[in-house]
Amino acid sequence: MQDDLIAQAQAWLAEDPDAETRAELARLIDAGDHAELAARFGGTLQFGTAGLRGELGAGPMRMNRSVVIRAAAGLAAYLRKNGHEGGLVVIGYDARHKSADFARDTASVMTGAGLRAAVLPRPLPTPVLAFAIRHLGAVAGVEVTASHNPPRDNGYKVYLGDGSQIVPPADAEIAAEIAAVPSLTVVPRPTEGWETLDDTVLDAYLARTDAVLAPGSPRTARTVYTAMHGVGKDVLLAAFARAGFPEPVLVAEQADPDPDFPTVAFPNPEEPGAMDLAFATAREAGPDLVIANDPDADRCAVAVRDPQAPDTGWRMLRGDEVGSLLAAHLVRRGATGTFAESIVSSSLLGRIAGAAGVRHVETLTGFKWIARAEGLRYGYEEALGYCVDPDGVRDKDGITAALLVTELASELKAEGRTLLDLLDDLAVEHGLHATDQLSVRVQDLSLIAAAMRRLRERPPARLGGLPVTRSEDLTRGTETLPPTDGLRYTLDGARVIVRPSGTEPKLKCYLEVVVPVAAHADLPAARAKAADLLAAVKRDLSAAAGI
Repeated sequence: MQDDLIAQAQAWLAEDPDAETRAELARLIDAGDHAELAARFGGTLQFGTAGLRGELGAGPMRMNRSVVIRAAAGLAAYLRKNGHEGGLVVIGYDARHKSADFARDTASVMTGAGLRAAVLPRPLPTPVLAFAIRHLGAVAGVEVTASHNPPRDNGYKVYLGDGSQIVPPADAEIAAEIAAVPSLTVVPRPTEGWETLDDTVLDAYLARTDAVLAPGSPRTARTVYTAMHGVGKDVLLAAFARAGFPEPVLVAEQADPDPDFPTVAFPNPEEPGAMDLAFATAREAGPDLVIANDPDADRCAVAVRDPQAPDTGWRMLRGDEVGSLLAAHLVRRGATGTFAESIVSSSLLGRIAGAAGVRHVETLTGFKWIARAEGLRYGYEEALGYCVDPDGVRDKDGITAALLVTELASELKAEGRTLLDLLDDLAVEHGLHATDQLSVRVQDLSLIAAAMRRLRERPPARLGGLPVTRSEDLTRGTETLPPTDGLRYTLDGARVIVRPSGTEPKLKCYLEVVVPVAAHADLPAARAKAADLLAAVKRDLSAAAGI
């Protein structure tokens, strides 16, 4: 068995085009580190609807140039089989370790396969790539990014010609083509022949960002902004300048790209401590809002001044709160079309859409599904993702979302009000929709499977003292949703969804309780009741799942 492992590693080493991973693998072979070799060669990174994502390193279970070349060859074969011979593939990348190398390898493979390849001019936000696909009439796009994952990770996200991320069956068909690549030696990889784009596409994207704002709307709200060591700063500053907003005050320590993300444990605005520097900057600058992008700038986090917030005086709004605020803003402006959200997001969007006579749909988790909602005008999901200009970017876009929420804050400021005041109004009109999450990160993925199995075999009858009125195993699909690995529990005045994360080693449980509110004076009591209910539901669910 160990001899087979060494033979596998040596065969991989012989093909590896990267000096760094070759040296790394050679050290493991020379040291006879069978445990680490087994971790690298115990399978392959699976290509799915999230593309590829994993830790950088040598071997088929890591992200590296060999894995990326195979993935690009599989994608090229899929495109050719589907009639796109000679079509254009646009490639973008972030500022993570190896991202530029992976983008260049992809361009080389596409060129060698008879497709045309164009690479964005430098590390840019993911929404710029999603825009470029439609703008340039490409047949596909690739974004090299691991979004908000830890520093040692990278990833490979694939879009088709409609500008949306892949969904089944395309993911399985591409995966089959990747698996059919016998060896890197058969993959043509020229050293030239692709195009490196200039700033024309970026300029077109920036021109498009103006479209999300109402002509003549107030543009007075002042912001503090953090790029979270990612690629959002220059594009966001340019968009804000074009729109006429005050120049955001930058969180200097996090303003420029740094693939090591030195000031945060996880470069995700939702993670504890990630916003500490932004709040410190806000206490000095006194803005109306704090805005944060994740490292590839497709997500947008918003924080508001809140005297009741412990320590900082600032409170991060939940993705569901921002999602509802943007929906209310668009409805107020007379937006029509479909308002879409993922099933794990707040049901408040449905109430807002219903009251406005706007079509509302729920989709599976991920913008690959939200973006495909028929007649989409606005889409969001609770993980800080918002699509506010689907004709331009059929994906979440942290730049245009930042513009729209700053416009809303400006309008409210002109009325002597804040985002928190509007949230209070929505709670009185539609009920207080309070959401929370129970998220468990694991080293051993079998713990997630065990928890899901336990819940399927012994579904809870009550959670937080509330009876479970309906239990659904989403692997069977529903009338409106295709099958997915998840469980949904409907309670009297609450909802729970449990699912494994598609991009991280996490079990994620999404909780919502709805408390009727008769008047603004009743809000403090309603919030206290909701908090108690959420805590009780979380406690009981944790016990039922064994986590």
